[in-house]
Amino acid sequence: MQLSQGCCSENAKNRNFQWDDFYPARENFLRDIEKQQLFVGVIEIRIAIVYAVNKESEEDYQNGNWEYTGCEYRVIHRLCVNPAYQHQGIAAETLAHIEEELHKSNIKAVRLDVYSLNSATQSLYFGSGYKKVGFVDWEKGRFYLLEKLL
Repeated sequence: MQLSQGCCSENAKNRNFQWDDFYPARENFLRDIEKQQLFVGVIEIRIAIVYAVNKESEEDYQNGNWEYTGCEYRVIHRLCVNPAYQHQGIAAETLAHIEEELHKSNIKAVRLDVYSLNSATQSLYFGSGYKKVGFVDWEKGRFYLLEKLL
């Protein structure tokens, strides 16, 4: 939760209010842990990055014009880099690691959403080959739905 709160504060400096005191909530992380879907990357003894991977998605994901509907896919949620490690390529390295592990497990596609005002994260995903397949308007604003074939 400290990492998440640090990301909220850092994002707010850039006028990105995607995360707040309500999301992601402690319950989101506890559920991810319980289902063994939460992963962390550690540098020295500090958590540098956290994320969840599963097949769950919001009902609004149905708005996506998903290209790879006939194959196994997973969804990345709550990817967050510790502010102390931001701008060091950790997110890109982690994304490549996630994709490699999914590919080894015969998962063929990855889906996710990204906040329309979060240009840094959009650059990460678009630069990594993700394609926009739709959008969803949630309480915080517009989120783009993205997909990549592995």
